[in-house]
Amino acid sequence: MRFVTVETDRGPRACGVREDGYVDLNAADPSLPASLKAVLALGPDGVRRAAEATVGAPTAIAPASAKLLPPIPDPQKILCIGLNYRDHAIESGAEIPPEPVLFSKYPNTLIAHGEPIVLPPESAEVDFEAELVVVIGRGGRRIPREWALKHVGGYMPGHDVSARDWQLNKPAKQWTAGKTFDTFAPTGPMLTSADEVPDPQALGIRLRLNGETMQDSSTSQFIFPVAEVVAYLSNIMTLQPGDLIFTGTPPGVGMARKPPRWLRPGDEVEVEIDGLGTLKNPVAAEVQIRAGTGAG
Repeated sequence: MRFVTVETDRGPRACGVREDGYVDLNAADPSLPASLKAVLALGPDGVRRAAEATVGAPTAIAPASAKLLPPIPDPQKILCIGLNYRDHAIESGAEIPPEPVLFSKYPNTLIAHGEPIVLPPESAEVDFEAELVVVIGRGGRRIPREWALKHVGGYMPGHDVSARDWQLNKPAKQWTAGKTFDTFAPTGPMLTSADEVPDPQALGIRLRLNGETMQDSSTSQFIFPVAEVVAYLSNIMTLQPGDLIFTGTPPGVGMARKPPRWLRPGDEVEVEIDGLGTLKNPVAAEVQIRAGTGAG
């Protein structure tokens, strides 16, 4: 089952995806919630009911007329794992971590498929990072690893945009600042329910910059697989429905290239994950957006 969240005159609405467009789930079945994270919180039964509502609805919203939002536009938490691909850790000159490296983003960073990544004037080294994003369905605390995947509601492509000069070169380093400029977490365009991803460690992941492949790997290269990451995080904090987990990026990032390749106004970035779709975003300078001349 694939889901999107669409902006409507009634606010954000969870929609099921079918060939002719998007079905407002709550409108098709009033017993279903209007928010996607609430649908996922219902577990497999909620996904089943959403699938039935999607198939049975007489009409759908035409994609051309729909304004897509991030699939989960209002997560309580955006958690991120650093250095989770062995070969990326090596290209970064970092030791292989003995346990997950954790940092966070905030909701201000979220943008949808098609919206511009805005380059802040405070950074000259904005980098690209393709990532698999895990979306929590059923929340929990101290989740055993063997049960962890049952708490995953779905998966989607994500982009961990990073201001490397802030992250790595500021006094004492500034991971939080470098990762949380506005627009630095594109996700989407849709979320695929967990039942359609039998093995999250067997997904090809690629990033293309202006059509050129820059990253090309597989989630089989994870140091810490999804189940271990979910269990680890749940030992620190209670996970809630709709929480997002960015799971790390493969090699090929801009800072590791010689010379480095930073994002520039006019670029277009695509993150593609097998079976989950392609997330595409233009890149614009903040001054372009202010002047109303930015892409998007």
